[in-house]
Amino acid sequence: MSESEFLAAYDPRAFPAVAVTVDVVALTIRDAQLHVLLVQRGAPPYEGAWALPGGFVQPDEDLPTAAARELAEETGLETGDPLDRVHLEQLASYGDPDRDPRMRIVSVAYLAFAPELPDPAAGSDAAAAAWVPAAALGLPEHADPVRPVRQRPGTSRRLAFDHARILFDGLDRARAKLEYTPLATRFVGDEFTISELRAVYETVWGVELHAGNFHRKVLSVPGFLDSVGATTERGGPRGGPRARIYRAGDARLLHPALLRPAREETIR
Repeated sequence: MSESEFLAAYDPRAFPAVAVTVDVVALTIRDAQLHVLLVQRGAPPYEGAWALPGGFVQPDEDLPTAAARELAEETGLETGDPLDRVHLEQLASYGDPDRDPRMRIVSVAYLAFAPELPDPAAGSDAAAAAWVPAAALGLPEHADPVRPVRQRPGTSRRLAFDHARILFDGLDRARAKLEYTPLATRFVGDEFTISELRAVYETVWGVELHAGNFHRKVLSVPGFLDSVGATTERGGPRGGPRARIYRAGDARLLHPALLRPAREETIR
Protein backbone atom coordinates (compact mmCIF):
# COMPACT_ATOMS: atom_id res chain seq x y z
CA MET A 1 0.00 0.00 0.00
CA SER A 2 1.34 3.40 -0.98
CA GLU A 3 1.40 6.30 1.44
CA SER A 4 -1.32 8.12 -0.49
CA GLU A 5 -3.56 5.01 -0.35
CA PHE A 6 -2.89 4.63 3.36
CA LEU A 7 -3.80 8.27 4.07
CA ALA A 8 -6.95 8.03 1.95
CA ALA A 9 -8.15 5.05 4.00
CA TYR A 10 -6.98 6.40 7.38
CA ASP A 11 -9.80 7.11 9.85
CA PRO A 12 -8.76 9.34 12.79
CA ARG A 13 -12.06 8.47 14.50
CA ALA A 14 -10.61 5.04 15.23
CA PHE A 15 -8.65 6.63 18.08
CA PRO A 16 -9.88 8.46 21.19
CA ALA A 17 -10.22 12.22 20.70
CA VAL A 18 -7.51 14.32 22.39
CA ALA A 19 -7.48 18.12 22.32
CA VAL A 20 -4.44 20.36 22.73
CA THR A 21 -4.38 23.66 24.60
CA VAL A 22 -1.72 26.19 25.54
CA ASP A 23 -1.41 27.93 28.90
CA VAL A 24 0.89 30.87 29.59
CA VAL A 25 2.72 31.71 32.82
CA ALA A 26 3.31 35.43 32.18
CA LEU A 27 5.53 37.11 34.78
CA THR A 28 6.41 40.74 35.31
CA ILE A 29 7.52 43.00 38.16
CA ARG A 30 5.12 45.63 39.45
CA ASP A 31 5.57 47.70 42.60
CA ALA A 32 8.71 45.71 43.49
CA GLN A 33 6.78 42.41 43.52
CA LEU A 34 6.75 39.48 41.11
CA HIS A 35 3.30 39.32 39.49
CA VAL A 36 1.62 36.66 37.37
CA LEU A 37 -1.12 37.32 34.85
CA LEU A 38 -4.41 35.57 35.69
CA VAL A 39 -7.87 35.57 34.12
CA GLN A 40 -11.11 34.83 35.92
CA ARG A 41 -13.09 32.20 34.05
CA GLY A 42 -16.43 33.44 32.79
CA ALA A 43 -17.94 30.03 31.94
CA PRO A 44 -17.81 26.40 33.12
CA PRO A 45 -15.83 24.43 33.97
CA TYR A 46 -14.43 26.24 37.02
CA GLU A 47 -16.60 29.29 36.38
CA GLY A 48 -15.46 32.11 38.66
CA ALA A 49 -12.08 30.51 39.42
CA TRP A 50 -8.81 32.09 38.32
CA ALA A 51 -6.61 30.56 35.66
CA LEU A 52 -3.58 31.18 33.51
CA PRO A 53 -4.27 32.73 30.09
CA GLY A 54 -4.75 29.96 27.57
CA GLY A 55 -7.04 28.10 25.22
CA PHE A 56 -7.33 25.58 22.43
CA VAL A 57 -4.77 25.40 19.62
CA GLN A 58 -6.39 26.17 16.28
CA PRO A 59 -5.90 23.76 13.34
CA ASP A 60 -3.86 26.26 11.34
CA GLU A 61 -1.38 27.42 14.00
CA ASP A 62 1.70 26.08 15.71
CA LEU A 63 2.18 26.10 19.47
CA PRO A 64 4.19 29.35 19.89
CA THR A 65 1.67 31.19 17.69
CA ALA A 66 -1.21 29.86 19.78
CA ALA A 67 0.49 30.92 23.01
CA ALA A 68 1.13 34.44 21.72
CA ARG A 69 -2.45 34.70 20.42
CA GLU A 70 -3.97 33.59 23.71
CA LEU A 71 -1.78 36.00 25.65
CA ALA A 72 -3.03 38.83 23.44
CA GLU A 73 -6.69 37.80 23.18
CA GLU A 74 -7.34 37.06 26.84
CA THR A 75 -5.53 40.08 28.24
CA GLY A 76 -6.00 42.87 25.72
CA LEU A 77 -2.25 43.16 25.07
CA GLU A 78 -1.95 44.03 21.41
CA THR A 79 0.46 42.40 19.01
CA GLY A 80 3.48 44.60 18.57
CA ASP A 81 4.69 46.71 21.45
CA PRO A 82 4.32 45.82 24.32
CA LEU A 83 3.76 42.19 23.29
CA ASP A 84 6.98 42.23 21.22
CA ARG A 85 8.92 42.83 24.44
CA VAL A 86 7.69 39.54 25.92
CA HIS A 87 10.16 36.65 25.98
CA LEU A 88 8.15 33.48 25.33
CA GLU A 89 9.53 29.96 25.80
CA GLN A 90 8.01 26.51 26.15
CA LEU A 91 7.82 25.36 29.77
CA ALA A 92 6.41 21.79 29.87
CA SER A 93 3.50 19.59 28.81
CA TYR A 94 0.71 18.45 31.13
CA GLY A 95 -1.37 15.42 30.20
CA ASP A 96 -2.97 13.85 33.26
CA PRO A 97 -6.12 12.12 31.94
CA ASP A 98 -8.28 13.82 34.59
CA ARG A 99 -6.84 17.34 34.41
CA ASP A 100 -9.89 18.69 32.56
CA PRO A 101 -13.48 17.48 33.16
CA ARG A 102 -14.58 18.16 29.57
CA MET A 103 -12.45 15.61 27.72
CA ARG A 104 -8.88 14.38 27.41
CA ILE A 105 -6.91 17.60 26.99
CA VAL A 106 -3.13 17.95 26.85
CA SER A 107 -1.78 21.40 27.67
CA VAL A 108 1.55 22.74 26.46
CA ALA A 109 2.55 25.50 28.86
CA TYR A 110 4.67 28.52 28.01
CA LEU A 111 6.65 30.87 30.22
CA ALA A 112 6.73 34.58 29.43
CA PHE A 113 9.05 37.22 30.92
CA ALA A 114 8.35 40.90 30.40
CA PRO A 115 9.13 44.35 31.79
CA GLU A 116 6.40 46.17 33.70
CA LEU A 117 3.27 45.95 31.58
CA PRO A 118 -0.03 47.86 31.74
CA ASP A 119 -3.19 46.59 33.38
CA PRO A 120 -4.76 43.88 31.19
CA ALA A 121 -8.29 43.86 29.77
CA ALA A 122 -10.10 40.52 29.89
CA GLY A 123 -10.92 38.80 26.61
CA SER A 124 -14.39 37.72 25.52
CA ASP A 125 -14.34 34.41 27.40
CA ALA A 126 -13.01 35.79 30.71
CA ALA A 127 -14.84 37.69 33.44
CA ALA A 128 -11.75 39.60 34.55
CA ALA A 129 -7.98 39.73 34.15
CA ALA A 130 -5.38 40.99 36.59
CA TRP A 131 -1.72 41.01 37.49
CA VAL A 132 -1.63 39.18 40.83
CA PRO A 133 1.36 38.99 43.23
CA ALA A 134 2.71 35.46 42.98
CA ALA A 135 3.28 35.43 46.73
CA ALA A 136 -0.47 35.90 47.32
CA LEU A 137 -1.45 32.65 45.59
CA GLY A 138 -0.52 30.34 48.44
CA LEU A 139 1.88 28.06 46.56
CA PRO A 140 4.33 25.92 48.54
CA GLU A 141 8.06 26.62 48.46
CA HIS A 142 8.76 22.98 47.58
CA ALA A 143 6.62 20.37 45.86
CA ASP A 144 6.74 16.69 44.96
CA PRO A 145 7.18 16.46 41.17
CA VAL A 146 4.64 13.63 40.87
CA ARG A 147 1.92 14.95 43.19
CA PRO A 148 -0.56 17.80 42.69
CA VAL A 149 0.46 21.22 43.96
CA ARG A 150 -2.00 22.53 46.55
CA GLN A 151 -2.63 26.16 47.41
CA ARG A 152 -2.68 27.04 51.10
CA PRO A 153 -6.14 26.92 52.73
CA GLY A 154 -7.79 30.33 52.77
CA THR A 155 -6.12 31.58 49.58
CA SER A 156 -8.72 33.84 47.98
CA ARG A 157 -7.84 33.25 44.32
CA ARG A 158 -8.29 29.53 43.73
CA LEU A 159 -6.63 28.28 40.54
CA ALA A 160 -8.56 26.13 38.07
CA PHE A 161 -7.49 22.81 36.55
CA ASP A 162 -3.85 21.96 37.39
CA HIS A 163 -2.75 25.57 37.04
CA ALA A 164 -1.26 25.62 40.54
CA ARG A 165 1.23 22.99 39.34
CA ILE A 166 1.89 24.83 36.07
CA LEU A 167 2.44 28.12 37.89
CA PHE A 168 4.72 26.45 40.45
CA ASP A 169 6.80 24.96 37.63
CA GLY A 170 6.91 28.31 35.83
CA LEU A 171 8.14 30.17 38.91
CA ASP A 172 10.75 27.48 39.55
CA ARG A 173 11.97 27.73 35.95
CA ALA A 174 12.14 31.52 36.11
CA ARG A 175 14.19 31.49 39.32
CA ALA A 176 16.58 28.92 37.86
CA LYS A 177 17.00 30.69 34.53
CA LEU A 178 18.17 33.84 36.27
CA GLU A 179 21.13 31.85 37.56
CA TYR A 180 22.58 30.79 34.23
CA THR A 181 21.02 33.00 31.53
CA PRO A 182 20.72 36.78 31.06
CA LEU A 183 16.91 36.69 31.14
CA ALA A 184 16.83 39.01 34.17
CA THR A 185 17.39 41.78 31.63
CA ARG A 186 13.94 40.97 30.20
CA PHE A 187 12.34 42.41 33.33
CA VAL A 188 13.91 45.85 32.83
CA GLY A 189 13.99 48.35 29.98
CA ASP A 190 16.53 48.48 27.18
CA GLU A 191 18.86 50.51 29.41
CA PHE A 192 19.20 50.05 33.16
CA THR A 193 21.47 50.39 36.16
CA ILE A 194 22.98 47.51 38.08
CA SER A 195 20.81 48.49 41.05
CA GLU A 196 17.70 48.03 38.89
CA LEU A 197 19.01 44.65 37.73
CA ARG A 198 19.74 43.63 41.31
CA ALA A 199 16.15 44.49 42.23
CA VAL A 200 14.97 41.96 39.61
CA TYR A 201 17.06 39.20 41.15
CA GLU A 202 15.92 40.08 44.66
CA THR A 203 12.27 40.15 43.62
CA VAL A 204 12.26 36.90 41.64
CA TRP A 205 14.47 35.00 44.08
CA GLY A 206 12.89 36.48 47.20
CA VAL A 207 16.24 37.16 48.89
CA GLU A 208 18.28 40.26 49.71
CA LEU A 209 21.58 40.54 47.86
CA HIS A 210 24.73 42.35 48.94
CA ALA A 211 24.92 45.37 46.60
CA GLY A 212 28.69 45.54 46.26
CA ASN A 213 29.18 41.83 45.73
CA PHE A 214 26.35 41.65 43.21
CA HIS A 215 27.88 44.58 41.29
CA ARG A 216 31.25 42.82 41.17
CA LYS A 217 29.80 39.47 40.13
CA VAL A 218 27.63 40.69 37.23
CA LEU A 219 30.49 42.72 35.77
CA SER A 220 32.77 39.67 35.97
CA VAL A 221 30.50 37.61 33.68
CA PRO A 222 31.72 38.01 30.06
CA GLY A 223 29.06 39.36 27.72
CA PHE A 224 26.38 39.80 30.37
CA LEU A 225 26.24 43.61 30.36
CA ASP A 226 27.50 46.34 28.03
CA SER A 227 28.05 49.88 29.25
CA VAL A 228 26.29 52.55 27.18
CA GLY A 229 28.90 55.10 28.25
CA ALA A 230 26.47 57.25 30.23
CA THR A 231 25.31 57.72 33.81
CA THR A 232 22.07 58.61 35.52
CA GLU A 233 21.28 62.31 35.84
CA ARG A 234 21.66 62.24 39.60
CA GLY A 235 22.97 60.01 42.35
CA GLY A 236 20.98 57.62 44.48
CA PRO A 237 18.37 58.60 47.07
CA ARG A 238 21.17 59.11 49.62
CA GLY A 239 23.35 61.07 47.24
CA GLY A 240 26.69 59.73 46.09
CA PRO A 241 27.99 59.25 42.54
CA ARG A 242 25.70 58.86 39.58
CA ALA A 243 25.12 55.26 38.47
CA ARG A 244 26.47 53.88 35.22
CA ILE A 245 23.90 52.76 32.66
CA TYR A 246 24.07 49.37 30.93
CA ARG A 247 22.28 47.33 28.32
CA ALA A 248 22.10 43.56 27.83
CA GLY A 249 25.21 42.07 26.21
CA ASP A 250 25.39 39.26 23.68
CA ALA A 251 25.88 36.39 26.14
CA ARG A 252 23.32 33.60 25.98
CA LEU A 253 24.62 31.73 29.01
CA LEU A 254 26.22 33.17 32.14
CA HIS A 255 29.61 31.73 33.05
CA PRO A 256 30.25 31.80 35.89
CA ALA A 257 26.59 31.45 36.87
CA LEU A 258 24.94 33.67 39.48
CA LEU A 259 23.88 30.99 41.91
CA ARG A 260 20.75 31.65 43.92
CA PRO A 261 21.50 31.92 47.65
CA ALA A 262 19.31 30.47 50.36
CA ARG A 263 16.69 32.85 51.74
CA GLU A 264 18.70 33.56 54.89
CA GLU A 265 21.87 34.31 52.92
CA THR A 266 23.08 37.03 50.53
CA ILE A 267 25.34 36.71 47.49
CA ARG A 268 28.93 36.48 48.73
